[in-house]
Amino acid sequence: MPFLMAMAQAQAAGPSLAHGTVPGAGEVRVSADDVEADVQRIPPDARARIVKQPNTMRQLVTNLYTRRALAQRAQAQGLAQKPEVVAALALARDKVLSDALLVEVDQSNTPSDARLLSMARTMYQASPADFHMPEQVHIRHILVSTREGDAETAKAKAQDILVKLRAGADFAALAKQHSADPGSADKGGDLGFFAKGRMVPEFDEAAFALQKAGDLTEVIKTQFGYHVLQLVARKPAGPMPFEEAKEALLAKVRQSEQQRGRIELAKTLEDTMKLDESAILGTVEKLLAPVVPAKP
Repeated sequence: MPFLMAMAQAQAAGPSLAHGTVPGAGEVRVSADDVEADVQRIPPDARARIVKQPNTMRQLVTNLYTRRALAQRAQAQGLAQKPEVVAALALARDKVLSDALLVEVDQSNTPSDARLLSMARTMYQASPADFHMPEQVHIRHILVSTREGDAETAKAKAQDILVKLRAGADFAALAKQHSADPGSADKGGDLGFFAKGRMVPEFDEAAFALQKAGDLTEVIKTQFGYHVLQLVARKPAGPMPFEEAKEALLAKVRQSEQQRGRIELAKTLEDTMKLDESAILGTVEKLLAPVVPAKP
């Protein structure tokens, strides 16, 4: 079955999300199945976030509709019979089918959950140095930026916030109201745990000088403005507990086993291949040959 004909039959499945009649292309339709297939190219961790955005989904459907209209117009104009297009379509089909097979190969080479857990524990126990964690502090902060207004005004505002905190004001509420740090303000200023060297020197020094949960710094100045820091918790240097390393280890073991399966498959295929060196050289010469302009 010609590749474009197979595509046309495939688009008939699933509820229609967009349709129309395009001059030179005929009836064009995009189905839910088309969208489901297209979003598989998006990494799983980002997929859910993207498909929840109406404007993004509308743009995705629009792009599919435009691409299909162009493809159908190209077929109507006979471009599907051009040798270079026939070759490109064959390569596209090869990629879709080979990717589908690799999914099957990955699944067949993925150990059971119990086996994965056992292999992860073995990896954890075999390389304790890989899981040594330096001392860390859990900090939340409020930033008063100097980008808007003068430095003295910003410093005075930070001092006022510190006075309120020392009088018992809620840190998270003040952070949400006043902090200019877009990455932490909505989280009440929470930066989570971090080790030395992750922050700018002034911030680092002030953070690691705090000793007890709830302690506050004086107002400190960095290149970003004026900060007030509060210690949430300290974590001494030592081995990372297995439970904290488990998910990363499971992912590493899973990926390693799947990659091993792919390598074994590739090796078996390479063993069947016979290269024609002279034909390869001839193709290189053809590709590098200067293009002779057509005579008018």
